[in-house]
Amino acid sequence: MKIHPVILSGGSGTRLWPLSRSAYPKQLLPLVSDQTMLQETITRVCAWPEALAPVLVCGNDHRFMIAEQMREVDVRPHAIMLEPQGKNTAPAVAAAAFQLLRQDPEAVMLVLPADHVITDRAAFHEAVRRAMASVEQGALVTFGIQPSKPETGYGYILRGQAHGQTGNFSVDRFVEKPDLERAQAFLDDGRYYWNSGMFLFRARDYLDELERHRPLIAAAIKEAVSKAYTDLDFCRLDESAFASSPSESIDYAVMENTQRAVVVPADIGWSDVGSWSALQEVMPADADGNVVRGDVHLDGVSNSLVRAESRMVAVLGVENLVIVETDDAVLVAHKDKAQDVKGVVDKLKQSKRSEHIHHKRVFRPWGSYESVDSGERFQVKRIIVKPGEKLSLQMHYHRAEHWVVVSGSALVTRGEEVTLLSENESIYLPIGVTHRLENPGKLPLHLIEVQSGSYLGEDDIVRFDDVYKRA
Repeated sequence: MKIHPVILSGGSGTRLWPLSRSAYPKQLLPLVSDQTMLQETITRVCAWPEALAPVLVCGNDHRFMIAEQMREVDVRPHAIMLEPQGKNTAPAVAAAAFQLLRQDPEAVMLVLPADHVITDRAAFHEAVRRAMASVEQGALVTFGIQPSKPETGYGYILRGQAHGQTGNFSVDRFVEKPDLERAQAFLDDGRYYWNSGMFLFRARDYLDELERHRPLIAAAIKEAVSKAYTDLDFCRLDESAFASSPSESIDYAVMENTQRAVVVPADIGWSDVGSWSALQEVMPADADGNVVRGDVHLDGVSNSLVRAESRMVAVLGVENLVIVETDDAVLVAHKDKAQDVKGVVDKLKQSKRSEHIHHKRVFRPWGSYESVDSGERFQVKRIIVKPGEKLSLQMHYHRAEHWVVVSGSALVTRGEEVTLLSENESIYLPIGVTHRLENPGKLPLHLIEVQSGSYLGEDDIVRFDDVYKRA
């Protein structure tokens, strides 16, 4: 039986700050290999003969990066569905289910978060095969991870009776994240599993249970899908209908209420990488227990994670630390406090700072830009435009711009004038003049932009035409 992978990519990964930001969350980052976590998830399932083209469900802000990452691994999704706002996992999965049922009345969905690590692919594939035996009997299957320690950061699943001859078990109950004493008791008991947040079921079986237990969610999402519309390569769910849906996880809305829940025990090298200490556990360490990435020098350091993104980092005579350096922020924390990073992000939000939103390098569908220097009434940016891409036709009320081509070719529209610029050539764009930048070449365009004026914010952009259909 064929399987439709459904990849949920709506998280923000705040506990992996400062590397993960809301505009560039952990699933879009290469944390454990040269591929991003989303790409790892996609290639893990799309290599199976049973797997059909995946459905991805994500937020509007990440749509172009997700589409680009799919192109990089040569995967053409069945659909990239855009949530108008975050409503948790029950509505997201329902949207994918309604979409799939349009073409396949017997669609089987393998629901996977985009940001999990699974090191034993063969064991995972076997767990999915065992799950299918229960799905064919009408079950809604969740994957329970064999616990290796008394973990307090995960919810647990208590297995019940055997589910036929499948080797799987009915779910007795779901248990909230325990304290250390209860977690140890769960480990000693042997019948408890970590709740992985991964599922396998028929789309119609999930929707039947959703309509039974959460009819408001089912009705709202059914309408949102029926009124969905195409925007470039994306499927946009109807904003009004989607907004009317309650926000709830699939566990609370369906799995804890249905009588059809089945758990498949799985020992697959799984981690949700919910903190820096969790990431350290799934990556290879040196002889002193250190996990290192980037330009790092260690002396007398043990059991630490050190990651340098933009410059050299030297660490001397410490142990059990997490040290993460980016171009605009540095995190230093004891491993025991790794779960508390979210508090830093909350503080940044309260202070109306931007370090929790984006890095100095900001990605756009046409490429990226990075602030190099700024001061009173001026800002300097480094801009990269991908081959064949173009910025919107736009103008600014409060700033003028001077563009200098560093490498590549730039086709510049300035008012009624169109000019082709090459390396070391430049052009001036006065305040209020309509302009556009394009890369007509086959290599990336690298350009320095010098802005000057009374206001230099990104919201001083009036768009007249945009190939990406941004507002």
